[in-house]
Amino acid sequence: MRRLFVGLIAMFGYLVGTAVSAQTQSNALTGTLKKARDAGAVTIGYREASFTFSYLDARREPIGYSIDLCRLIVDAMSDELGRELQLKWVPVTSASRFDALTKGEIDLECGSTTQNRERQAIASFSPVIFVAGTKLMVRKDAGIRSFRDLNGKTVVVTAGTTNEKAMNDLQARFKTGATLVTTPDHDQSFAQFMAGKADAYAGDDILLYGMIARANAEDKVMVVGDFLSYDPYGIMFRRDDPAMAALVDKMFRTIAESRELEHSYNRWFMHKLPGGERLRLPMSAQLESIFGTLSAKPD
Repeated sequence: MRRLFVGLIAMFGYLVGTAVSAQTQSNALTGTLKKARDAGAVTIGYREASFTFSYLDARREPIGYSIDLCRLIVDAMSDELGRELQLKWVPVTSASRFDALTKGEIDLECGSTTQNRERQAIASFSPVIFVAGTKLMVRKDAGIRSFRDLNGKTVVVTAGTTNEKAMNDLQARFKTGATLVTTPDHDQSFAQFMAGKADAYAGDDILLYGMIARANAEDKVMVVGDFLSYDPYGIMFRRDDPAMAALVDKMFRTIAESRELEHSYNRWFMHKLPGGERLRLPMSAQLESIFGTLSAKPD
């Protein structure tokens, strides 16, 4: 009887200790991790037309390079919290993504978002996942080979993007004589260009190449000119959240070291895609260097 009593006391102590430990962990959580634990879910803001980073497949479900990386972040969050987190999906645009994040409507923004000093004042970013830059898509017979050929031409650009800023800066500096028009998202910009309502479409080079591949338009249009901006992409999450920042950084270093990050890149930029497209875009030397730094173990 005494042994049974002692055993019950020990078990009771263990259960109380476990409960206290769980409560302590819950109380210690802040920011995105606390929000995710309380909700049992992570809300992902995705883009519908940022091929091949975040776009909709034939079943209208979000897929892409950035989506895969965000799923890995959620897996890391689940491991940290000791519970499986569900995924909730919210579509965002170039213009709406920042407000959606800061207002708590989404927890991660998984698209083709450039991280720069201006944006780092309102959001935090993962390590760089891709390096792009603004270029011009033009029709092959248009006689446009650089921004210097845009006098009297109409250029479409997606609102709220670094491409829009780059083109406005270019106008102010070089007086190109071009007329800039905007649309809410990349698909609409591309459609306006292909319909002949614009002479050029200014966008991130990788997105332009992707659109050309999806439309099988290599014989009609091309990407020209020097880079007009420098655009390192990252996964966006809320600022002033050190626990989340540490988790994201650790996850990226882990998948860089295991080469899962490289495999994910190859899946979306080298191999045949779900829709049958193939970009055959080797990793740039700059991105290789970034991934190599991530995978390097500290001395």
